[in-house]
Amino acid sequence: MTKVIITGSKGRMGKALLACAPNHREIEVVGQIDQGDDLAAIVGRCDVVIDFSSHNATAGIAELCAGHGKAMVIGTTGHGAAEQSQIANFKSRIPMVWASNFSTGVNTLFWLTRKAAEILGPGYDLEVVEMHHRLKKDAPSGTAKSLAEILADVRQQQLKRVARHGREGLVGERTPEEIGIHAIRGGDVVGDHTVIFATPGERVELTHKASSRETFANGAFRAALWVVKQQPGLYDMQDVLGLKYPRRSKGSP
Repeated sequence: MTKVIITGSKGRMGKALLACAPNHREIEVVGQIDQGDDLAAIVGRCDVVIDFSSHNATAGIAELCAGHGKAMVIGTTGHGAAEQSQIANFKSRIPMVWASNFSTGVNTLFWLTRKAAEILGPGYDLEVVEMHHRLKKDAPSGTAKSLAEILADVRQQQLKRVARHGREGLVGERTPEEIGIHAIRGGDVVGDHTVIFATPGERVELTHKASSRETFANGAFRAALWVVKQQPGLYDMQDVLGLKYPRRSKGSP
């Protein structure tokens, strides 16, 4: 049995993990932590912590896990550059799977997006569109950021320089270099992501739609079972699923 503590247990993903846990015979949830609870008091009971808390809590959780030699699965999104750097510092001490999305389908979308960008080349305009429920706090989604980072990586661009978050007013013609990123919020949408490759005469669209958080919960448990067998390092779901693909750039998910 792999013993798991869930942080952010009262959130939407935390609840999904607890609901799915009985379906995984190799998993035993030995702790549920949310705001105000003391992880330090029970972290010694587990093999791995699955974190779906908040962006400003992850670094502290990672530090605690590193101090106790516990593996970590990070699904929390919305981290700033400084927070990402803090968390990544612990990769030399514990194994961590850090992913913007734990769905097998979305990680297949990541792979297909890279492949399509390489095949279609620079003559296509690139746009990423995502939609989530009205309660989501960060925008764009971590998955949309990952998709945009893949596109920028293929074109050997810095995403910060070419990203265009929505358009309003007299913005002029679209430049060939820019990557559009658009966030839509409403209702109870679990998560829709579309990557658009558009050129005069044709358009290619790659889309993934999630109808249940179960797919993310099952992926996170799959990552937990995998990461406890790994050496210290920073991994993502591409590693867990064996979707190896050469990467030009390094960094946090």
